Amino acid sequence: MIEARPTAYSRVTLSRIMTSQDVNLYGTVHGGVIMKFVDDAAGAAAARHCGFNAVTVSIDEIALMVPVRVGDLVHANAQVNWTGKTSLEVGVSVLAERWNEGGREPVHVASAYLVFVGVDAFGQPREVPKVLPGDESDQRRFQEAEIRRQHRLARRKAISDHRGE
Repeated sequence: MIEARPTAYSRVTLSRIMTSQDVNLYGTVHGGVIMKFVDDAAGAAAARHCGFNAVTVSIDEIALMVPVRVGDLVHANAQVNWTGKTSLEVGVSVLAERWNEGGREPVHVASAYLVFVGVDAFGQPREVPKVLPGDESDQRRFQEAEIRRQHRLARRKAISDHRGE
């Protein structure tokens, strides 16, 4: 049995300045750049929690709320919200500090939920440490992750039933 770990153990923040190499045709940062940044932060939180490799198996949801611009300092805050036997959900919040608007609060630009599976040296699923939600916010996130998991499983079953599988 792997020792359980508190939510706080997994928390990680990645930060980077967006450059002209990150922009789309509209001159704002490409959504795919933000999505990769989200996956990087989530992967770091999952690996920190597990203490071994964990791979992304799905992105349940990502909401890109406002554009990010060249020069913005962007932070991706990630933590493990929920764990099952071999899988875990990581929540990520992305904030941007506008380079030309000093003294303002960072802007919330994206939120995402990703599912990872812990894997052994052969790439096979392995048991992950249980997460121990700390404060009320962690407990709320855990319960909401349970709801997202139930919806994921129900959607998978409905599609399978529709296909006659």
